Amino acid sequence: MTSREDIVRVPEMAGGPGGSSSISLFLSLFLLVLAFFIILVSISTVEKVKSDAVKNSLTSTFKAVLTPSTDPTDFTSRDGDILAGQPFQAEVTGIFATTIQVAKVEIVQPGKLMQIKLPTVAMFVNGKPEIRPVAAPVLDRVVAALSTRPPGLRFDMEFVIGSPYASGSSLPTEQTLQMLRAGSFAREMFRRGVPPDSVAVGLRPGKTDEVSIWFFMRSESEAKLPFNFKEAGDGSS
Repeated sequence: MTSREDIVRVPEMAGGPGGSSSISLFLSLFLLVLAFFIILVSISTVEKVKSDAVKNSLTSTFKAVLTPSTDPTDFTSRDGDILAGQPFQAEVTGIFATTIQVAKVEIVQPGKLMQIKLPTVAMFVNGKPEIRPVAAPVLDRVVAALSTRPPGLRFDMEFVIGSPYASGSSLPTEQTLQMLRAGSFAREMFRRGVPPDSVAVGLRPGKTDEVSIWFFMRSESEAKLPFNFKEAGDGSS
């Protein structure tokens, strides 16, 4: 038989299963990993050549999307021209909307092209080629707007008045009220100091009681001022 003296008790582990020893071991490993990464960061150096290579690669890849701000070349994108033309369109819209009767204001191309339609009686004396006195302040403000050209851009205006056909599909060649009004408008604009290359006047087949004014925003390279005959031939407004 085994006596009580032969039984040896095994001492229990401090803390028992899941005790503080496991937490201490986990914390030690965590601190060891943290120290390892701190040492890596402290001994690392920045490779400028590799960094520049990465930046140059990104710049060349996305150059068509966005011009880098460090690029020394001039900014000549279409977006820039559009942004420069939008304040001009807003100014012209405000001029006609607040000072004269306007039939329609249409932004054909934002920052590039707009059209204003108004009754001839809002611009000219009824039945005569003379400009109405109430329209004089409008012309002054339009001249001022056309004269404020940003560098590299130009603002142009086409004044087109409707005219009936003389015979068949031909516009009249003799002096008509519509011709006299177009000439009167051009002389009045030049007298008020508009840039001479900014204004063109003409006739189009259509209603004689309506005037169309086109405003163009374009680069200086587009020196030729073409007429816009979008409405020509259909006799509609």
